[in-house]
Amino acid sequence: MAIEIKVGDRTAWVDLRGQDGNLLEIEVDGKIMKVDVMHTADGTFSILEGGHSYNIELVPHKKPKKYTAYSLYEEYDVEIIDAEARYLLDRGSGAFGSADKEISSPMPGKVVKVFVKEGDEVKNGQTAIVISAMKMESEYKVPVDGKVKKVNVKDGDTIEGNQVLIELE
Repeated sequence: MAIEIKVGDRTAWVDLRGQDGNLLEIEVDGKIMKVDVMHTADGTFSILEGGHSYNIELVPHKKPKKYTAYSLYEEYDVEIIDAEARYLLDRGSGAFGSADKEISSPMPGKVVKVFVKEGDEVKNGQTAIVISAMKMESEYKVPVDGKVKKVNVKDGDTIEGNQVLIELE
C-alpha cells in the first residue's frame, strides 16, 4: 500500500514493492528504486542508493508521523501520511461525504457489521456500521438525524477507500 511522504514542499507517493533484509525495492512516484536501508545503533539511517550514500537522522515531533530529517548539510520537515494518518485526518475533519448524507470509510477494509437497513429511522451519533482496517475496528456513526436511503454493502464485504457505504435521505 502506497504512503504519501511530504518532505518540505514536495510530496511523493512511496510504495514498498519488496524486501529482503535491509534491501528494499520501492516505487517513488512511479520510479522503481533499489535501496539498502539500515537503522544504525546511534538512531540514524544509513541509505545506499544508485552508488550514493546518505546518512539521515530523524527527530520526531510531538505530533505523530512528523519529523525533522537531518542530513550532513540540510534539514527537512517530513510528514508521513499513511492509511492510519489519513483515516485520523478524515475522521477529525468530519468527512462524511456530500452534505453529511453519506457514510464512507477513508481507507480500504472489510465490513464487520451493518447495524441499519434501508428505510430505518436513524439518529445523529447512532452506530451504523463497523469496518475493520489495519487490524483495527472502527465504528461509523450516523452524522445527522434522518432515514436510511440505501445500504451499499453487507457484512463481510471488502471495501475500497472513500467508497460510499450508506446513503441517508
